[in-house]
Amino acid sequence: MTSATQRLSDSIQDYLKEIYKLQSEAGRGTTSALAERMGVAASSATAMVKKLTALGLAAHEPYRGVVLTQAGEAVAIEVIRHHRLLEQYLAKTLGLSIDAVHAEADRLEHALSEELEALIDESLGYPTHDPHGDPIPDAELRIDMQELGSLEALDEGKEATVRRVPDGDPGLLRYLAELGLVPGRRVRLWAAAPFEGPLTVEVDGQRNAISRALAARISVA
Repeated sequence: MTSATQRLSDSIQDYLKEIYKLQSEAGRGTTSALAERMGVAASSATAMVKKLTALGLAAHEPYRGVVLTQAGEAVAIEVIRHHRLLEQYLAKTLGLSIDAVHAEADRLEHALSEELEALIDESLGYPTHDPHGDPIPDAELRIDMQELGSLEALDEGKEATVRRVPDGDPGLLRYLAELGLVPGRRVRLWAAAPFEGPLTVEVDGQRNAISRALAARISVA
């Protein structure tokens, strides 16, 4: 972790990380969306956004939302790098399940030194993705954002490889693991019920019905 990042509180780093994710998904984050992500009252999120703006880490436009400055984005990406490297280390080296690594990485990401970060990266062979399929920023904080489609948009009867799954809900991850819908597995969209009905997916010969909303959150290639 760089000296600039070390001087910032864990809370500030967490907010920057979530703002970055909101930016990636929607172009910018509203304080209400940020509050929901952080599990705090809207007033608390607003106060933190003002603090980040004063520190030169974010810019806020009333009624339009918040975006990170270049400095804020660098901190956010570094924290994301730590988190995803730790997830991959916990999964590959210690054998933690896909539903357990996220919470553990959350607890460890702020304490990771630059030296240990580099050692973990090297020991894993410089991985490009974490166990959930999210891209790991490299040592220069560059992220390879591969364009992926969703399982929900797959044509009926077609096959694809699961590349990315949501990482924040352990219960959901356990369910997806039970269905075999994890990164690296092949999946066929067997059938799509009419009138926005459920989708039937097949993994390793096993067929299961899932909602279109869930299928839309699973990225495939």
